[in-house]
Amino acid sequence: MGSPGRPPQVVDLLELTPMRRVPWLERDDGRVVIDRPRPPINGLGGLFRRAGWMLAPRRIRLDEIGSFAWRRLDGSTKVRALAGVMRDAFPDSCDELEERLGGYLRAMRRLRLISFPGWDEPIS
Repeated sequence: MGSPGRPPQVVDLLELTPMRRVPWLERDDGRVVIDRPRPPINGLGGLFRRAGWMLAPRRIRLDEIGSFAWRRLDGSTKVRALAGVMRDAFPDSCDELEERLGGYLRAMRRLRLISFPGWDEPIS
């Protein structure tokens, strides 16, 4: 987010290197299960976030494509490289793959499951 009076910073998502921030495990079938972190209680907004967390599933079970991507969010693989590897691994999904990857990464960041080192402000 930009500061008041300044336009927001434009960032090329393809050049960022996402990194996992939460515990996860891989099931026998290769699918990833992520433990959602408990949000901090900071004021009234924190109470609402905590209530939302309590009402939502505590674990996120990823499908085959999401699991493939999650295992590669190591903080050193750029989104552009990840998209290329995913196109090779899932050739039948190429048409929607980049759009789906962008939505996936935005959702994971919003849920505080990943961060983009060097771009994200520290999230406590």
